[in-house]
Amino acid sequence: MSEKPAITGVDCHAHIMAVDLPLAPEIHSRPTRDINAEEYLTVLGSHGISHGVLTAPSFYGANNSLLLDALRRYPDQLRGTVIVDPSSSRLERELLQMREQGVVGIRLNWIRKKAIPDIDSADYKKLLGTAKDLDLHIELFLEDHLQELVIPKILASGATLVLDHFGNPDPKLGVQGKQSKSFQNTLRSLADGKVWVKLSAPYRLGFLDGVSIQGYIDALIAANPKQLVWASDWPWLSYENRFTYADCLSWIESAIPNRATWNDILINNPKTLFHFE
Repeated sequence: MSEKPAITGVDCHAHIMAVDLPLAPEIHSRPTRDINAEEYLTVLGSHGISHGVLTAPSFYGANNSLLLDALRRYPDQLRGTVIVDPSSSRLERELLQMREQGVVGIRLNWIRKKAIPDIDSADYKKLLGTAKDLDLHIELFLEDHLQELVIPKILASGATLVLDHFGNPDPKLGVQGKQSKSFQNTLRSLADGKVWVKLSAPYRLGFLDGVSIQGYIDALIAANPKQLVWASDWPWLSYENRFTYADCLSWIESAIPNRATWNDILINNPKTLFHFE
């Protein structure tokens, strides 16, 4: 029996895709080329990263076939976060089966929607309860001014909550003060051990246009460095060819001078959150 590869780093958010798969309605991005698990693992390996988490892109809706196939083929190196239909009559059975295949979370990508789903509905209450029972986290990507409508309900369910992309604060509001209410809520929940936050996709905060991420990183680390993880957001849909994978690593690593803290964020914290052995 071959030994499992040592964990030298975990990229906690990346996508694979195929241009010929059917697309869901109300999408805000689309695949531009085929990208498979082998390409992703090659990118990881060339940068000294051993493991990764595949995140279901929103444009396939609840079709997770491509992601699940990758998890079946690379069970030691990959985990997955899926999008599911909360109204499915087979939801618990489907999630249990997916968990056995390496799925560790359920993604709620509710960004740029005409109306966000009703988190108080019977379907979503069932989804959150099932996630808690199966130890699957809920990954949320949502505009900051809408988060207070959703996050308290997820936390009340007892499910583990992971916030994408620094918690998706509005960069126009800054880090401190009453204007940045959503980010302050994120910091309080992080300090209380109620949420996890991905240090990912600073370009979505305006980093490429001069917005500094240092204040966000300092505040998040001060709140709770043990529930932060790093991710590349590869292959950077809508931001292709504007930077490199090495840039994604160096942006964050250079902002975290404490080596022990960086090792936690890169290795130890994601091992816990994403169930890597």
